[in-house]
Amino acid sequence: MFSSPSLTPPPRPPGPSRPPRHHLPAAPPRHALALGIALLLLALLVALLLRMDQQPFFQELDDRWAASVNDSSAEGSGGSDGLGGVALFLDRLGGPFGLVLPLALIGCLCVYGRWRSGLFVLSASVVTNVFLVLPLKALADRPRPPHPWVLVNDGSYPSGQVFSAVTLVIVVAVVVFPPRARRWWWAIGASYVLAMMGSRTWLHAQWLSDTFAGVLLGAGACLVLWRVFKPLLEVEAERMASDSLWL
Repeated sequence: MFSSPSLTPPPRPPGPSRPPRHHLPAAPPRHALALGIALLLLALLVALLLRMDQQPFFQELDDRWAASVNDSSAEGSGGSDGLGGVALFLDRLGGPFGLVLPLALIGCLCVYGRWRSGLFVLSASVVTNVFLVLPLKALADRPRPPHPWVLVNDGSYPSGQVFSAVTLVIVVAVVVFPPRARRWWWAIGASYVLAMMGSRTWLHAQWLSDTFAGVLLGAGACLVLWRVFKPLLEVEAERMASDSLWL
């Protein structure tokens, strides 16, 4: 007897796996929660140190940096040209006007049904400024450098402008750019943050350490909230892949 040939098709050789359709919002890195908490605690410890001692161990470095900035800006007088003009522009951008950018981003996200990302941006860019930056300024109670060139409020530590710049860069990376474009955005964003840090010291508005504290606090807050919002952002990513954001 002849056996009938098998009707089962031969298995196909494994081919290259197709990349997932959805890359937005981005998933948080590993250990984001632990790293974020560590950065927040570090900023808090420095604030406590400043509360106990207005002349901390890093004040000498701050004084040296301030002196070098004074020498560099001696030819200008708060300047409306060159670096002074750029610093003044960044001061306006990082102040209350800076809230326009995250609020505009939130509005655009909600128009397209991405309310989960909008809630993440609101929490990281706006809510944290009220519940982290302002209390930490009151706790540290650090005086500003002498003779600032712009209008400032009380409390030099941490830098609210740098905090806002860092949070804006991170939330835009998470909710706007796919992986390939995100690499370029990190470079652009880092340049923006460095420029904001330089402008704060150029304008004698904050000490150098205040600007680094703004980076620590902004990055820490975003990492913690990125991990907290992970379930919602994953749901949004899946719905973006299936074109069902509004369901």
